[in-house]
Amino acid sequence: MGTLFVVATPIGNLEDTSLRAIRILREADRILCEDTRVTRKLLSHFQIDKPLLSYHQHSRIERLDDIVEYLRQGEKIALVSDAGTPGISDPGNVLVEYVNRKLGSAVRIEAVPGASALTVAASASGLPTDRFTFLGFLPHKKGRETLFRRIAESEETVIFYESPHRFMKTLDSLGEMLAPDRIVFVARELTKKFEECWRGPIAECRKYFQAQPDHVRGEFVVVVSGITYIQP
Repeated sequence: MGTLFVVATPIGNLEDTSLRAIRILREADRILCEDTRVTRKLLSHFQIDKPLLSYHQHSRIERLDDIVEYLRQGEKIALVSDAGTPGISDPGNVLVEYVNRKLGSAVRIEAVPGASALTVAASASGLPTDRFTFLGFLPHKKGRETLFRRIAESEETVIFYESPHRFMKTLDSLGEMLAPDRIVFVARELTKKFEECWRGPIAECRKYFQAQPDHVRGEFVVVVSGITYIQP
């Protein structure tokens, strides 16, 4: 029986690729990826040439069955996302669950840890992370108001991802529901050339980005302090 490697890749800076990840990608019989063009750039940088198979949120059940069959034949398969750790706000967890259900203990599933925008932002925020709630990408429409209310009432740190298209609306919603001195940490373009991190009261955060519209670019990670947090 084969092995499914769940391999974390950089979220921006290629120097964050681990030596173990490079070795696994070189040893794999094939690599599953969201976008073959993105993964080819990573592999080309490390002079790795392997067969690529697309796997993403719109993949049909037949693709999952193909992957299971490759594992039955004893292949080493590496699963990567476009950036970061597979299974964190992407369909990697669906594949891992399906393989577990179909093959059980007969298959080996091995995680190769590495970069994740979630952990990078959490570690840089300075906010309590002994307990926190991760919401992934917020829904576009349905359920957004409920989630903002949940964030406003949370006693622990809350972390979520947001796109540049909805970022300002999200700050407006948070500004309406949070106390003005509630601390937020905003990180964008993490590990990339134009990386930016901002921390302060939600009221000041809104003013800053309203005055800097050219900074509303790239993917955002937003960390919100719990209602019990008191700055030291």
